[in-house]
Order: sequence, then structure tokens, then C-alpha cells
Amino acid sequence: MAERIARLSQGQLDCLLLVDQHLNSKEIAAELNISSHTVDQRIRQALQILGVERRSQAARAVARHTVPYQRLIHQSPHIEPTGIPGEPEAAVSHQIRHADRAGEAGGAGFLTEQRPASIRSSLQPPFATRSNPRNEMSVGQRMFWIAAIAIGSAFSAGMYLAGLESLSRMLKG
Repeated sequence: MAERIARLSQGQLDCLLLVDQHLNSKEIAAELNISSHTVDQRIRQALQILGVERRSQAARAVARHTVPYQRLIHQSPHIEPTGIPGEPEAAVSHQIRHADRAGEAGGAGFLTEQRPASIRSSLQPPFATRSNPRNEMSVGQRMFWIAAIAIGSAFSAGMYLAGLESLSRMLKG
């Protein structure tokens, strides 16, 4: 794969590295100051050169071969054992637990930066957050939020009008 990646142009590499950052063609075009058609053309040519079908596959291959992997957690390569030898928990207690890219380091009992302590609900808020800066909601989620906001607005308007009516009754009587 390395010899195929070496055949890619710098423009193709730039586009695929931005695809690896989950940018779409329009966002890549804005970043590189080129048209989205040029981005698509560069990615199509790169797919042919690399012999893959999807842009995400090409992006992962390029990222693996060109961008050095950087660990998220620094930890000494040597950790003194602290448990009782011969017990299963003791063997686990002195293992080196680095957070790998998939967040699977250490098995199910260990938390890494990629695996949150609590299971997050699948319902995303309808606005950008630090953990979810792009809108990737399904149609069903969007419809839910439209209905929820409409119901909330109607309820709020009703409460406002009821408050105004109560105020006017207090002022009259």
C-alpha cells in the first residue's frame, strides 16, 4: 500500500487527510480554496490509484501511512507490579493501559478517553456541542426535535397568556 500512496499527488493527499477528519467535499474545498468538483475529482483519482471503493477507506490508509500515531496518554513503559503475584486481578493491575484509537484498550472494565463512563443516549441535542460539532441527526431525530420544540413553544405561549390573564384579573379586582 505504501508504494500506491507514494503515487498520489500532494493535492490528493491533502484531500484524503481532510476526509479522515470527517470533512465533506464542500468543507474540504473551502479549506483548500478549490472547488468541490476538484475535490471530488482528486478523491476519485486517488480511489483508483489506491484500489479501494470508499473515500473513508482511502483516507484511513493515507492517515495510517503519512500521519504518525500519537498516543493520547503518556505513561512510562515500565510500571512496577503492586498486587499479589498469582492472582488474576494482580496481573491486570500492572498492565500498561494506553488509550488506543478505537478506545478498546484494557478491555471492558477499563475506561479510556474514548469510552465515556456512562452510556450516552442516542438523542442528540439540536445544536452544536463540543463533543458533536456537526449536525449528524437522522430524519427521525430531526422530526422529534421539530415536534418537541413546537409543543414546548405552544406550552410556553399558553403559560404566558395565562399569566397575563391572571395579572389583568388582579389589577381589575
